[in-house]
Amino acid sequence: QGLRPERSLEDAQTLLNDILEVVRSAGPQAGAVRSFQAAQAGLLTAVDLLRDGDAAKLLNSLNSFSRGGQLDNELLARTLRTLFQRLGPTYVKLGQFIASSPTLFPEAYVREFQKCLDETPETPFRFIEQTVEKELGRPLSAVFQSFDRTPLASASIAQVHAAVLKSTGEDVVVKVQKPGVQKVLQADLGFLYIAARLLEFLNPDVSRTSFVDLVSEIRFSMLGELDFRQELQNMEVFRKFLDENKLNGVAAVPTSYPEASAERVLTMQRFYGVPLLDLDGIRKYSANPEATLISALNVWALSVRECDLFHADVHAGNLLVLQDGRVGFIDFGIVGRVPTNIWNAVERLGVSFASNDSLGMATALISMGATDAKVDAARLAEDITGVLSRLRGLETEVLVRGRGDGSVTAELGVNEAQVTDLVLDIIRVTDSNGLKLPREFALLVKQGLYFDRYTKLLAPELDPLRDERINLGVGGRRASASDLGSQLPPASPTITIDV
Repeated sequence: QGLRPERSLEDAQTLLNDILEVVRSAGPQAGAVRSFQAAQAGLLTAVDLLRDGDAAKLLNSLNSFSRGGQLDNELLARTLRTLFQRLGPTYVKLGQFIASSPTLFPEAYVREFQKCLDETPETPFRFIEQTVEKELGRPLSAVFQSFDRTPLASASIAQVHAAVLKSTGEDVVVKVQKPGVQKVLQADLGFLYIAARLLEFLNPDVSRTSFVDLVSEIRFSMLGELDFRQELQNMEVFRKFLDENKLNGVAAVPTSYPEASAERVLTMQRFYGVPLLDLDGIRKYSANPEATLISALNVWALSVRECDLFHADVHAGNLLVLQDGRVGFIDFGIVGRVPTNIWNAVERLGVSFASNDSLGMATALISMGATDAKVDAARLAEDITGVLSRLRGLETEVLVRGRGDGSVTAELGVNEAQVTDLVLDIIRVTDSNGLKLPREFALLVKQGLYFDRYTKLLAPELDPLRDERINLGVGGRRASASDLGSQLPPASPTITIDV
């Protein structure tokens, strides 16, 4: 491959050290167990392909691709998503990473992996109890006055239980990592990393891409999620931000309890409230839903600019309207950090968007993207105009839900597929014009689209980019952080839905 012998020897030694480190961290048995489980998942997926008549189609597509033809990305993405869900927590999380990274992965895979559900059967309570007692070093009864045996939620990495602290009598929720998850993730991610390193060693051209760096980032990020102390730290950083900016009157983050938390256990205050899209519920706790929405948007936007991190998953389930009318931010497992140069470009993008200046938006996108050639700003601006027209055409959903008492409630919902489609539209436009946008930008855009949907649902007459009560940090308008909570609008007309 044209490498100097001494350089090849040095690279081989580094690769060998990496392999030994992965084997050491995962344990000798983990690889064998996961190999068997992977073979089983692969066999079941192959049976599905044969049953549905897709096996021949997939093989023909792969054969055609190997000869320079087209690959059936939709079929391959669907097959991989099914396989990933059978392979367990590592690959479910990897699928979710793909779904949230349209700047990194092809459109068909981003769409398909939106369906990669992180829902698994609950782990028997005796294993949860063992984990809590081992992590805290005390019997369950010494820490908690009560601990519900039935979980509130169960996902691939952890499940959440309601409990009451013995020391204070406070209602809390306890997030407990499922047994064996750490070894599985270490083995799986180690294998993926070593495979990428081997590919780089055998084909030095790979080193000119960011493939190995991407795999390394995914490995680092996902293994970091196994240490719940990091999520606790994220919550404390956000709480400090609220304190320093005197925003506790309009927003809240659950109190964490370090004395009842550890690497695999996270205990936090239990919030009582309703999702941001439950109109009937919001009216019980807030006389002015529009004001509540403005508070949520102002706090989040300020955190992007002023906090060490921002909440990077503000779907309605993670934003609650609490019983005291404040907005509760929960679940800090996914957070983002935006470099100054990207935020400056986002500010210019917002100013241009507010004035319907497609060329200004194009210029801002060019300034934050990576490109190997000169980008035609005028052509990009034309494509952006088309995206803006599709944004204005997004529709809302009306969700009718039955309650336990026999009554019926209605919620206006955000169509997740439409949000994803619009993000993909933006990425498609920039890609076709020779731009590669950073992943942080896609994260910001998706959160912005969530808030755009909330605005159309709760305050359809509100214009966030022109309304003086909203401080997004664009257009030179930077209100004092301490004033954000007081920028409340007059009451809006009630939105009535006939069911």
